[in-house]
This record gives sequence, structure tokens and C-alpha cells, in this order.
Amino acid sequence: MPTSPDDIDVTPSAVDAVDDTPTITCSRCDRDWELTYELETLYAGNQAFEQFALDHKRHTGHFPDDVSPWLVDCQQCPDAEAYLDERPARRWAETHARHTDHPVDLSYAAGDVDERIEPGSH
Repeated sequence: MPTSPDDIDVTPSAVDAVDDTPTITCSRCDRDWELTYELETLYAGNQAFEQFALDHKRHTGHFPDDVSPWLVDCQQCPDAEAYLDERPARRWAETHARHTDHPVDLSYAAGDVDERIEPGSH
């Protein structure tokens, strides 16, 4: 007797399986990576892409393709950081300005945001 397509005991064949592992590309490195390590070993979950991008920057000095960081740059000391979200970048800029009394530039590499955080403004 043929098996019904609705039969839950039937597993899809390997041919029907979908590989939905996210990948990330870096044209400067001329490579593509699957994020299996970040998902299965680091258990990064929804943060797998961000985790890979930050690790890539830390180890190569640049971000992978299609990653535009928020940049914070102190105007008086060599402190500078890059973040993938605005909130931690803004917090770093405001906290640094508050504690050091230095102006800090906050910018978004892929957008129109370009702002100076002045000491005493927060």
C-alpha cells in the first residue's frame, strides 16, 4: 500500500533535505563560510552572523561583505571601536565622553549618521 504524503513516520530523503545553513562572504579574503561552527559549537543562535563578523574583524582587520559597523572614535586619545548595533556604539561614545571629557565621533559606515558626542552632553 502506498504511503500517504501526510504520514509523519516518513522522513524526507537526503535529496529532499534543505541546507539552510547561513553563509557569509568576504571578497577581500575571496572566501565563503558556512556558520555551522557558530551555530553548533558556539551556540550563537540568532547572533551567529554578528559573532562571525566580529571575530572576522578581530582576526583579519576588516569586516566581511555587507557588514556596515557603527564606528566610535575618540578625538583626543587612540580609543576607537566598531559595533554592529547603534545602541552599544552610542553607549560607548557617551560613556567615554563622560569619563574622559573627550569628544567622540559616532558614525555609521553605510548611512548618513555622523554625529559628535560632546563631553557633558550626557
